[in-house]
Amino acid sequence: MKSFEITLFFIYFCNMKKRVLYVSQEINPYTGETIMGSVSNLLPQKTQENGKDIRIFLPKFGTISERRHQLHEVIRLSGMNLIIDDFDHQLIIKVASIQKLRLQVYFIDNEEYFPKRQMFHDLDGRFMSNNDERMIFYCKGVIETVRKLGWAPDIIHCQGWFASLVPMYIKKLYSEEPLFDNVKVIYSVFDNGFDGKLSNSLVEKLLFEKLEAKDLNGLQNPNIINLHKFAIDYSDAVIQASADIDKEVSNYITTSNKPFLHFPGEEDYIDAYQKFYENFIEEKEPEESKEEVTLTEN
Repeated sequence: MKSFEITLFFIYFCNMKKRVLYVSQEINPYTGETIMGSVSNLLPQKTQENGKDIRIFLPKFGTISERRHQLHEVIRLSGMNLIIDDFDHQLIIKVASIQKLRLQVYFIDNEEYFPKRQMFHDLDGRFMSNNDERMIFYCKGVIETVRKLGWAPDIIHCQGWFASLVPMYIKKLYSEEPLFDNVKVIYSVFDNGFDGKLSNSLVEKLLFEKLEAKDLNGLQNPNIINLHKFAIDYSDAVIQASADIDKEVSNYITTSNKPFLHFPGEEDYIDAYQKFYENFIEEKEPEESKEEVTLTEN
């Protein structure tokens, strides 16, 4: 390679935007005004303003109004089938824009898993019995969509227990996927959760993938504390996103010896998160990405 070409390559390499993938459980205004939803809304905005390329994913819960928020399907990303518990489930990808923030959000949808007017509880107020499968579908659906986009993240930031399987999937099921080479996974622990536990057959359903039982030891009793611990086990770093989190989970984070951002407060958290990111973004060889989707696509 000639010196001029080397110089151009170096300039291109240095100017490449770092990429952050947000896998969120709640985002304002789609899921209501919550602390998690606010963080998941404002944090990507600041990250984008800091010169990074971002992608945001959210489950298309049935409580989200497609008309009010102007969601529309992205045809060329939709249509994949995800196998869960030996059954095919169609993956539908929708997209919308938070106009005032200039943020685009991708939604993972499926009529069976995200029925109308329901989020985590059915119309009678009962915790949905298939929340385990819905979580599997969402986490795997995000990863498969990112693969189809050909978009290689430097950081994957998972927010909320509904995203707690993503770290394991990245480290185990997709460990040989070139798109995720050198990616760092961060898991945020919030204080919201659920009573009881997910289905006892969660591990059995996950074993339909190319996973081994030892990979899933932490999910034998899939309550909220064990979901957090499981996500921490497979993450590269952890953030305390709420002022008060379960003491058992807090102690588990400490004993993990993983990089940990303590709760930075309700006002200064965005800058603290940005500094935390910088510790994990490593230089990557530039690679050609597939053409990406815009909001005008049908």
